[in-house]
Amino acid sequence: MKLKELVKKIRSKNAGPFLLTIDIFCSNKKKFQMVVQNVTKIEISTLYKIPKEQINIFPIKNLNIVKITIPRPNIQGSSKDRDLHGASFGIILEELKIK
Repeated sequence: MKLKELVKKIRSKNAGPFLLTIDIFCSNKKKFQMVVQNVTKIEISTLYKIPKEQINIFPIKNLNIVKITIPRPNIQGSSKDRDLHGASFGIILEELKIK
């Protein structure tokens, strides 16, 4: 199963000009636990091609949400930035296979 089939919603957005935040919204505790177990720094590092030391994962148990912060590949608004709002980065995570 892919992550997008398990969760309610995945969205990404800016967390300043140098960082992105990806939010994973789960509909219940069971799905939240599956996300926490499967969405690891190693998986994210592989998908986004960034060092795992630059990845932060914040599980918010009371809300069934997992927040992930990663560095932007390009500074927001720079000439190489193709996504000013950071909205397209969550799509990459949607395809993650969940065991």
